[in-house]
Amino acid sequence: MPGLFDFSGRVAVVIGATSGIGRAIAMALAEHGADVVPTGRRKELVESARGDIEALGRRTLAQTANVAHRGSIESLRDAVMEHFGRVDILVNAAAFTFRKPITEVSEEQWAGLMDTNLNGVLRACQLFHSALKASGHGRVINIASLGSYVGFFEVAPYCASKTAVLSLTRSLAVEWAGDGIMVNAIAPGIFPTEMTRQIVEGTPRGQELLLRTPMRRFGKPEEVCGAAVLLASDAASFMTGQCIVVDGGFLASGVNS
Repeated sequence: MPGLFDFSGRVAVVIGATSGIGRAIAMALAEHGADVVPTGRRKELVESARGDIEALGRRTLAQTANVAHRGSIESLRDAVMEHFGRVDILVNAAAFTFRKPITEVSEEQWAGLMDTNLNGVLRACQLFHSALKASGHGRVINIASLGSYVGFFEVAPYCASKTAVLSLTRSLAVEWAGDGIMVNAIAPGIFPTEMTRQIVEGTPRGQELLLRTPMRRFGKPEEVCGAAVLLASDAASFMTGQCIVVDGGFLASGVNS
């Protein structure tokens, strides 16, 4: 079916697009024809991502954003609407984690992580809702995690936040279906990125994760892009409230040898 994956004339906003999976998704959407606004907190990385998108011949915008501050997301939305006049695709990929026994996690640490990983998704979805509804084929893609499904040792706040992101995805899908907005999620497996590399590369934890992954390797950020392009496309016009897991078989695994 020709044209299903052609995003020409559509505008995507990718929050958390300055590194790792978010940046890979931003580039993939641009490669399929979308004008893409990649954003994050660090100006130099936003500028770098903008340059890569412009190199593909797409329109873009350099606008930093911090999902922990509602006013920052409002400024992002206003800048995008002023520059492009529309938003068709919203990707929420901003998150962080830390490793610590739950008995040592302070309320401030818990609240800070939740404010970025969960509340940040809520803020962005709320603030971009009107634009997505007006587009006629709005798409929201939230980045969940294997931690949305299973527990991992000493990262309880992160797993709790990502479980909540998946629940929020389902609830928004139900609530916004009548607005023509499809809301879905992607749960990546183990991908060594800026956020996780020191935890999984060359560590006992990393070796255990590899043993539990039938494909016996970690993922590459670009391997999430196929799922993202699908969920952003017209091919996903009857898909909402779903989560595509891209994990090399981790969740399906029982005994691997």
